[in-house]
Amino acid sequence: MRPSNSRVLIADDQPDVLEALRLLLKGEGVDSETVSSPSALIAALDAGEFDAVLMDLNYARDTTSGQEGFDLLARIQEIDATLPVVVMTAWGTVDIAVQAMRRGARDFVQKPWENTRLIATLRTQIALGRALRKGQRLEAENRILRHETADPSVIAESAAMRPVLELVARVGPSDANVLITGENGTGKGVIARALHAASRRSSRPLVSLNAGGISEGVFESELFGHVKGAFTDARADRVGRFELADGGTLFLDEIANVPASQQAKLLRVLETGEFERLGSSRTRKVDVRILTATNANLHAEVAAGRFRQDLLFRLNTIEIRVPSLRERHEDIPALAQYFLRSHARRYRKGSLAFDAPALRALLEHPWPGNVRELDHAIERGALLARSETVQAFDLGLRREESSALPLDQMSLEDVEGVLIQKAMSRYAGNVSHAARALGLSRSALYRRLEKHGH
Repeated sequence: MRPSNSRVLIADDQPDVLEALRLLLKGEGVDSETVSSPSALIAALDAGEFDAVLMDLNYARDTTSGQEGFDLLARIQEIDATLPVVVMTAWGTVDIAVQAMRRGARDFVQKPWENTRLIATLRTQIALGRALRKGQRLEAENRILRHETADPSVIAESAAMRPVLELVARVGPSDANVLITGENGTGKGVIARALHAASRRSSRPLVSLNAGGISEGVFESELFGHVKGAFTDARADRVGRFELADGGTLFLDEIANVPASQQAKLLRVLETGEFERLGSSRTRKVDVRILTATNANLHAEVAAGRFRQDLLFRLNTIEIRVPSLRERHEDIPALAQYFLRSHARRYRKGSLAFDAPALRALLEHPWPGNVRELDHAIERGALLARSETVQAFDLGLRREESSALPLDQMSLEDVEGVLIQKAMSRYAGNVSHAARALGLSRSALYRRLEKHGH
């Protein structure tokens, strides 16, 4: 984690949570101190110096309202208003986390947390906090946040990627809606993060939603939220993604999968910024920049009557196409080295390097799954390497025609994986076409792609 020599104070009333976070930060080279109550947190702040606080909002006195957390935030600000505080919350209390940010918290993470997201959040806030202590906050938000929140895997030295980087630099600082296109696994989400990091909204949330992985029945609730009693399982009010992204950026991945019944509602909020939570008549207004991504041909979807043309016009003010890994062959060595360093740190494997046959295998592989497939192959290599050298057979790369087992020796799951890989390769990574050929919906194919690591 950068910056180095960081020290984080962790507060939670669950011992297993404290231990898990302590071990996670230790693996990133970050010192931490753990406490289990608000009073212990204040005592720790009085006794030592920290670069950030990672704290739960609810303790023994009250397990749901977050009031203890709000009181604790006020105490922390009295002690040191420059100390970054990141709050933790379960999904059902995300609206409480939003209130906490309005009361001084810098960011929040959901339980159960994603390790990468939590580390990136802490890294960014530690850098900002240090700059703030030096009286450089305005400059820091433009310099540090853009640098730290940009995914370091935006590695692009090839000619094919130059137009992409130029568009990110030119369009990023604006509020223009951007449609990011490209095959499955090319890194469209990485480009979305780079656009957000380059924008004036970079200090505000980047909220993501994969439209391909959500059923139509809950889609409206995910986007706009709902009120208690709106449907059978609505036991409490819930904040939707638009409200979470207010002032920041909303990234809608696999936008072609938005149900036809929801496209008009999405168009309305894009045009006016207004919407209602499911089950409520109260109109809410938000200020959100929209980034979307798809590997489908939306113009063909419009022609087929599956996607609204007026919605497409709203989404693709600027279109950025991310080339396949086959088109940016020169980037493979640098990407492979980045992934190898990342996975070596993650699995505590020390210093790893590729031998010459392994590098040759990486350069000769067709990569139908693009950068995502490359990442998975390098992760496998890092795990299976028996020494400090990753060899070609550690990567598990194989050509379909020479390595496939006979059908009668495969499990049902293996057969499914092979059929999916063949379909994705046949249609150059186009999920819509592959799904149609396999007789699946796009969302069903996405679930299977994730299951098989494609």
